[in-house]
Amino acid sequence: MTKYTESTLEDAVLARLESLGYAVAFGPDLAFDGERPERSETANYSDIVLAGRLREAVDRINPDVPAEAREEAVKKVLAVPFSSPDTLVANRGFQRMLAEGVDVEYRRADGSVAGDKVLLFDFSPTPSGSPSGRGSGLNDFLAVNQFTIIEGKRNRRPDMIVFVNGLPLVVFELKNPAGESATVKGAYNQIQTYKKDIPSLFAYNSFCVISDGTDARVGTITSDFGRFMKWRSTDGETVAPRSALELDTLVDGMLAKGRLLDLAQNFVVFEDAKGGTVKKLAA
Repeated sequence: MTKYTESTLEDAVLARLESLGYAVAFGPDLAFDGERPERSETANYSDIVLAGRLREAVDRINPDVPAEAREEAVKKVLAVPFSSPDTLVANRGFQRMLAEGVDVEYRRADGSVAGDKVLLFDFSPTPSGSPSGRGSGLNDFLAVNQFTIIEGKRNRRPDMIVFVNGLPLVVFELKNPAGESATVKGAYNQIQTYKKDIPSLFAYNSFCVISDGTDARVGTITSDFGRFMKWRSTDGETVAPRSALELDTLVDGMLAKGRLLDLAQNFVVFEDAKGGTVKKLAA
């Protein structure tokens, strides 16, 4: 059983994701002036998407779609946060792109116009049908801690973001397990602050993870604290033993590459009700 301490929680989660096949990086290294620059010098810290990784993935996954149509799709994805002043509406639009692909048009050699879909993710199953390996061949999985985002005059640094093909699908907020006032409710409250201060990040969000090192829960951008739920299985079939740490079970159970893609594509719904729209994730 993993023992988390004040100084190792973030590193422990990164190490666990690395064991699942993720690349890992330190946020400041990805800044335009960092050791591994992936954010444009012109946009600086306002970049939400790692556009270079997105373009490379789109090219790998859609080799038969003309280059200009692939670039049109990338531009549509980058414009998602600006598609609506309501983050939830933008997020719902992105969910369609995630699950179904991006609608594009291009002109054929004979002058006719063709419609097509540009896929943002490779959802193809592995030959063995293993959920953990599903679609991982053409996709790029990267976990980044301390990724600074500046939106308007707000400067925020989420503890960890999981990017798939350059798109920030999962946000982690991890509270110091040794801190007396650092609770999982405090992590939830911090996510609410991020939603208000850096809403563009949540236009692409599939789900959020909150933890104090012991208690770990997952929810969507509309979930209240009571709807952030524990994840109880690593394989979807057996319940993890009581001795297992909740955060370990959640990471292994939800963030295995193929399972993350499966959840993001097939187990997210938006429900319209009298009280407003709610985004739901399978438990």
